[in-house]
This record gives sequence, C-alpha cells and structure tokens, in this order.
Amino acid sequence: MAQKKEGKNIDAAKAEKLNEVVISSLHINDSLLNAPASIGILSKKDLMQNNTTDISTVVNTIPGVFMQSANFTTSRISIRGIGARTTYGTNKIRAFYGSIPLTSGNSETVIDDIDLENIGQIEIIKGPLSSVYGAGLGGAIIISPQLLKIQGQNASISTVYGSFGLLKNTLNYSLNKESSSLNVSYHKLKTDGWRENSAYNREGITLAGELLKRKNSQLTYFSNYTYLKAFIPSSISKNVFENNPQAGAPTWVASKGFKEYKSTLAGLAYDFKINENLSNSSSVFINYKGSNEPRPFDILRQYTFATGARTQFSGNFKIKETQNQFIAGIEYFTDNYNGNTFENLYQQNNGLGSLQGNQLTETDQKRHFYNIFSQVRTLLSEQFEIQAGINYNKTEFELTNYNTSSTQKYSYDGILAPQFSLLFKPNTQRTLYFSVSRGFSLPATEETLTTEGTINTDIKPENGYNFETGGKFYFLNKNLYTEFALYRMQIKDLLVAKRIGDDQYVGINAGETFHQGLEIALKHNWQMNNFFLLNSYVSASIGNYEFKDFMDSGNDYSGNKLTGVAANKANAGLLLNTSSGLYFSADFQFVDEIPLNDANSDYSDAYNIVNLKTGYRFEILPQLTTHLAFGVNNLFDEKYTSLILPNAVAVGNNTPRYYYPGLPVNYYGSISLNYLF
Repeated sequence: MAQKKEGKNIDAAKAEKLNEVVISSLHINDSLLNAPASIGILSKKDLMQNNTTDISTVVNTIPGVFMQSANFTTSRISIRGIGARTTYGTNKIRAFYGSIPLTSGNSETVIDDIDLENIGQIEIIKGPLSSVYGAGLGGAIIISPQLLKIQGQNASISTVYGSFGLLKNTLNYSLNKESSSLNVSYHKLKTDGWRENSAYNREGITLAGELLKRKNSQLTYFSNYTYLKAFIPSSISKNVFENNPQAGAPTWVASKGFKEYKSTLAGLAYDFKINENLSNSSSVFINYKGSNEPRPFDILRQYTFATGARTQFSGNFKIKETQNQFIAGIEYFTDNYNGNTFENLYQQNNGLGSLQGNQLTETDQKRHFYNIFSQVRTLLSEQFEIQAGINYNKTEFELTNYNTSSTQKYSYDGILAPQFSLLFKPNTQRTLYFSVSRGFSLPATEETLTTEGTINTDIKPENGYNFETGGKFYFLNKNLYTEFALYRMQIKDLLVAKRIGDDQYVGINAGETFHQGLEIALKHNWQMNNFFLLNSYVSASIGNYEFKDFMDSGNDYSGNKLTGVAANKANAGLLLNTSSGLYFSADFQFVDEIPLNDANSDYSDAYNIVNLKTGYRFEILPQLTTHLAFGVNNLFDEKYTSLILPNAVAVGNNTPRYYYPGLPVNYYGSISLNYLF
C-alpha cells in the first residue's frame, strides 16, 4: 500500500528536496553532480508542465539550447549556436531513444515523432563532451522511454483541447512485474492551424518494456510507429509578417503543399552483468521512414531504411589503491536512402492542389559509419577525479544519380575525437570541473554535392575543440541547486550549403566560426507552510557567436554575428503546489534578436513570452485519480518569430521570406484519469 500511495495527490505540497539527478546508464557516471559536463535534464514533471503537445516550450528552458518550431513538423535545435545555420531541420546533434539512434545517415535529427507522454526523461549533453555518444559538435540528446517504476498495473486516458482546433487524445497501459514490464500507448494529435494551409494530424503507438528480468540481466524492447500529415504554410516576408501573419506563402497555399510520412522504429537491448567488475550492454535496431512531400516546385518522395548495432562493456578495476571505471565499445550504423522528384502540376489542377507529373530526378545513397569509443574515470582521491575518452569515426557512402547513370563511392578520413576532464569535489554536494574535447559534424547530403549532382570530394567534416569550465552546487539543505558553465569553441571547415535552385544546393567549406558564452541555472524548493510548496527556476545563457574567418562568394563576413541564433536567452518559472491538489504555474521566456543572414543586414526582433497554467489533482476513488488543467500560452499576444529561414533568397522583385510567425495568444484545457491497480 505504501507504493500505491505515491500516486495520491494529498502529498503534492510536502517538502521535497532537490535530490541528485540520476542520468542515463550509458554514461560512465550515474549522477549529474559527478558528470564533468554541462547536461540539461528535463524530468517527466518538466515535460508535462505545458500542454503536452509542444516539446519546444520545455526544451527552451535549458540554457544554451534553442529550439525553433513552426506548426510542430518544422523545427530546428541548436546548441550553443551549433546547427543554427541549417536551412531546415536539425543536424550537427545526435539523438537517441534509449540506445537507438534517431539521427539518420543524412545527419538529420527528428525528435518530434515521440509523444511527450511516452518520455520518462530527456538529457541534453551540450558540446562534444561525450565520447560514448559520438562526439557531435553540438552535443547529444538522450530520450528515455516512459516505464512504470512501481510494481503493479496502471491505466490512463487523457484529452487536451485548445485554440485553433487543437485536440489530443492519449491512451496508456503499463504493467510492471518482477520478471517483465510493458508500456503501450496510443496518441492522436490534430490541429486546424492558425495560418493558411497549416492543418496538422499525427497519430502513433509506442511499445516499450523489459523481458527476462533477472538479478544480473534483462532484455529491453522499444518500438514506435508514427503516421503524420502536416500541411505547410512556409515562410513569409517581413511585410506579411507584420500585417498579415496568418497568411501562408501564396505558392504553398495554391499547391496545398504538405508533408506526409510513416515511420517505424524498433530495437532490442540486452544488459547483463558478467561478474562483479564487468557488464555488457548490446542493442540492435531498425528504422524505416517513407515520405511524400508535394511542394510548389516539385513533389518529393523519400524512403529510408536504417539498421545498426551497438555494444559496450563497462566495469571497474584498481591500480594499486586507485579506483577506476571504464566504458568501451563500438557502434555501427548503415542506411539506404532513395529519393525521387516529380513535376507538380498544381497550376493545371483547377485549384485542387498538387498533381503529380513526370519524374524529374532519382537518387540513391548508401551511408555506413562506425564509432569506436572508450572512456575512463579515475578516482584520484575523495576530492579529485579525472576522465578521459576518445571516439574514432569512419564514414563512407555511395551515391547513385540515375539521371546521369553515375555511381560514386567516397569516404572521409578517419576522425579521432579525444576528451579530457578534471573534476574537483570539495564536499559531497558541490563540484567544479574543467574539460577539453574535440568534436565533428558530418555533412548532410546537400552539402556534399556539386552543381551536377555529383559528390564534391573536397568537402570535409566540420570540426573543432571545446574548452569548458563549470560548477554544480547544492545549498540550503539541498533545497537550492545552482550550476554554471563557461565555454569557448572554434569550428573549422565551416560547411555552407549554397542554394542554387528551389531544392538544389552546393556545399563548400567556407571558413571558421567562434562560439563562447556563459550559462547559469538555479532551481529552488520552498516549503512555505504545511499547505503551500513553491518550486521555482531561473536559467540564462549569454553568448557570443560570430564568424571568425568567413568568405562566401567574394563577400567577407568575418566578425559578423552567426546567423540564425539568439546570442542571449533567459527563462524563469514558478509552480505553486497546495496540499489540496490545486496548483498554479507561470513561466517566462526572453529571446534576443536573431541575425537573419550572414551579412547581418536584417534581424528579427527580440521577444518575451509568458505562459500560465492552473490545475487540480484529486482522488475520485482510492486508486483512481483525475487531473483537470487550464492554460494560456503567449498571454500578452506577443508577435514573434518562432522559426527563421536563414539566408532566405529573394525571388524576382519579392523580399526574402525569413519569417515563420509564432502562435498568438492561445488557450487549452485538459482532463486525465489514472487508475493504479
């Protein structure tokens, strides 16, 4: 009965210390405090803080991380300015669902397919500080599946209803026994959109759990299926943004352009303890995605099938009296991509939208890579420890262009990415660290091509060194947690994808960028009395991102601010809980102005967003609880740019279409039922 009482809301306002955060089992450390790196953590409580439909709101509470999002399906994540100049989507950052990569062989990362209610925790490693996760320049995102942590069964149903036709329904069932566990969830999310041609529909089912649970071993399984159809309003000019932001780009509206795909992700992971000093974790996965995207200038069909495996050994050993821990392993990834474009005859379709015509192009790409990695942690004393790691990557690919009947094979030179850290613990509740690490980023497909559609063998991966120092501290009997990080990174062989057509790019290594900044975060719990408990947080990042040495088409942009990212960002929030189950929350976000092009001739305006939410959790029956909530986002109806298109090119006499406008003031309500038995 003691375990089941955890689900009751009568305990909502009891004093709760900021206990040390446990991080992914794939790290060499098991706690955030002992990790000599800046790692942003989003707990289940954090993920549920808003309306459970938009992940960007919670991701942006982490200092140094900036997620831009337009109508759910078009988003871009940058970490410390890395990835900010990507035209569409997210690259230069690796992501994992458990131990399964979410990053394609084309270096593109999509995390939006996984429903927020199916996520237990998100960790965002900032910078190339993890040899284990591939030493990506921007860092890595690790998503942990949601599993029932107590013995028994749990069933829940929830509904969210909001402005602009927002509707989300979720069904979930969880079972946790001594020998196995199961979590199955179905969700359907739709919205009419507030802009022209922006309706969105997504549904998916997630299955995760454990089998063959023993004292020294267990088999974990993950799978996720997603169907999505999202109409695309595209970007608009500054004039339209200021006067008619709900409008879509005329050609996208006329063609009724959209993106539609089916995606399947599945994997198995087996963990076993070989002896007291050695364990192994091995996993295999598959990832399939088939998409159809009618656009004004063509219709794009893409199919990707990826497979891979990963194994790592971890353990500990002594050298005389010095205790050491280690991780060593290898990761292999391969994917096969097929892309076709067709004429879009929407102008001849009597206003009915896109109509497929003759085939224009067809390409195949096969990409393979492997990472060999190792990391060692040496406990020199109770106060001092060092960590060292290395990642070796070898990537090769093959491109077939059916228009020219040509096939090319190419491989990059092997890349060594070392990492070294020193950690000082003056006591059990405070740490200071210093680290230096090298990272790299592989080019996306469009960044490797010439004007003829062949591979440019002169293209090199971006690479750079990161220097970082930081500290993590508990105060006030663990009711206050603070951390800071000061970093400096210089990226060489900067990749630039120059747009030479509607969907045609040429890549070059154009120079260097410089990234440095300060990040701070504070979390505080205050037990006001037996009835009220106040949780609050503040986070901020102050950055200086600029081109150090950058020539493009005869223009010298050296010294200019880096395109596509706000140098300064701040967040704050509070949550007031009561012992009756009532609560109130508020959060605030400030985003500084953003350079829209490399010349720094245009900027988006800085903006402030305020969100409010109130709710009531209570018990209907001894094991049946409900949660009612109501919220308002963008309370003061701020006009802001939720995503920008960097270096947008003007067509004809038109001005560049840099702007994706963010949602105006919008409301939502939710109800959920949870039965624990």
